[in-house]
Amino acid sequence: MYYKLITYTLKGLLPVKVDVEVDINTGMPGFEIVGLPDNSVKESKDRMRTAIKNSGYPFPISKITINLAPANLKKEGSLYDLGMTMAIMKCNKTIIPEISNKYLFFGELALDGSLRSSKQLFPILCALTQFPELEEYTCIVPIDSKSQVDCLCNDKILYASNLTQVVNFVNNRGDELVRSSTEQKTISKVANTGDFSEIHGQERAKEAMIIAASGYHNLLLIGPPGSGKTLLSKSFPSLFPSLSFEEIIQLTQLYSVAGLLPTNELMVQRPFRTPHHTITAQALCGGGQDPRPGEISLAHLGILFLDELLEFSKRTLEILRQPMESKEITIARAKSNITYPADFLLIASTNPCPCGYYPDRDKCTCSLPAIRNYLNKLSGPLLDRIDLHIETEPIDFSMFKENAKSISTDQMRDKINVGLERQQHRFKDKKNYFNAHMNVKEINEFCKLADPVNDLLTSWLEISKGSARSYHKILKIARTIADVNDSAEISEYHVSTAIQYRSLDSNFYK
Repeated sequence: MYYKLITYTLKGLLPVKVDVEVDINTGMPGFEIVGLPDNSVKESKDRMRTAIKNSGYPFPISKITINLAPANLKKEGSLYDLGMTMAIMKCNKTIIPEISNKYLFFGELALDGSLRSSKQLFPILCALTQFPELEEYTCIVPIDSKSQVDCLCNDKILYASNLTQVVNFVNNRGDELVRSSTEQKTISKVANTGDFSEIHGQERAKEAMIIAASGYHNLLLIGPPGSGKTLLSKSFPSLFPSLSFEEIIQLTQLYSVAGLLPTNELMVQRPFRTPHHTITAQALCGGGQDPRPGEISLAHLGILFLDELLEFSKRTLEILRQPMESKEITIARAKSNITYPADFLLIASTNPCPCGYYPDRDKCTCSLPAIRNYLNKLSGPLLDRIDLHIETEPIDFSMFKENAKSISTDQMRDKINVGLERQQHRFKDKKNYFNAHMNVKEINEFCKLADPVNDLLTSWLEISKGSARSYHKILKIARTIADVNDSAEISEYHVSTAIQYRSLDSNFYK
């Protein structure tokens, strides 16, 4: 007897339809799964056989062949177990009603027949809600995924604890499955880091961080060891606004695929990724034989912090150039191309020279050529993509003794919120859109300059020999500075301040 159900797998974050074809025929007893299955799919033969028997149902002693089509797509994971089992039981007449056009089954089977979730489940269910042709289908999934899946607010999702519950339900034997909640309860959290008031000095760097958090601008901190670069960067997440519901769904999908949410939790806080400088290019961008998201994608909608930037290999750093522009990264492998989102804010820190103490000539013994060669590890095209270049000053220890007051995190958030409100009004028709994301058309529309202001910017570009990207970066930064100061017009002050935030464009470093 032949029977077919449909299920879905993932290619990156996109769902792909898979036909589960089961044939039970006469001949020497055997059990084969074909269609390019990986080891976890091949091992499901033993899980299914034992789960069916331990649940009290007969297992056919015949030649069983299961084909997972299309055959050229590699099938991974244990999420097919329940679908294949239901097709076998339909062929064996344990299940009476027609189920192929009513249900989608997802779940791994334990040997006692209980159901377990899988890292692919949440991304698949998220994507299936976008397919109108599947609106009539009911999804049956393991109940241990409830805490995560309930946030989808989809009453077409049912939860089951074991195989017996599923069989009784589809056979209309009175067993009711738990239905997914339609009440949205997701709460986003802001990172709980140290207060900026506890960081003495570096007021200029803090002002730059207000601009970076408000307009989503990439930031590079340059300064001697112990000047507070790392502490400032690790305190930065507390300035970011909390995640929206849609952003929580996106991040949960991504981290589920990466296998970083083993307890079926939700990503309710913006990611802060801090890879070590020995990281490989593949680990940064993602990939592998079975491609997985790298640090670039895991920082999506959050922060990628690269401490000691110039200690990273140049080849690894150059990988950042394309995703910083396109906000996504495509991983090309022999069998497939997979695209992952990569809309992150880059914060990097570095020393100004090999010994770290330039321009303090009492401590620094580096020659000017050595300093230039050290900074030249950061290529011009990559540097162009970093909006703000901030030089941190050595700590003035008198501030510790005097207990000098410093701007607090709450005060910084108040300024940031002014800028965010202006951007929300400006880009009200777009989601997750900041000044840093503006294209050329939007820059021309929202960053108009009076003639004196334009002359100032033109003069600076001629002196610094900046690129067109530098020109647009300064306009975006100036727009954000104006927003934070609740100004509709971009003044000379806003542009001159933006220019000061581009210190590595000066002739000394070129």
